[in-house]
Amino acid sequence: MARKHILRKHARGKPCQIQIFGVCNGNPETTVLCHLPSGSMGMKADDIHAAIGCSACHDAVDGRRSVMGCTPNEVTMLFLEGVIRTQKLWIKEGLLK
Repeated sequence: MARKHILRKHARGKPCQIQIFGVCNGNPETTVLCHLPSGSMGMKADDIHAAIGCSACHDAVDGRRSVMGCTPNEVTMLFLEGVIRTQKLWIKEGLLK
């Protein structure tokens, strides 16, 4: 199985790592591997640069939900913090070295 499928599968059921205050639903049943939207249609970042996120945080990152008091750049920074937490989790669990 390709690594991208392993990382995407691993995201399901895990705690949200994006954790946007006032947005995060805290429901691991809704978590998926979230990517930042790219400027190119149909292009996503590599899975290693993605974050485990709940459906509500995913909607905020993708711009389908506004985050009160946050600019789009601040939402991107919160996402990138989630990427770091996700990578730390993957290292701890042996998925990344």
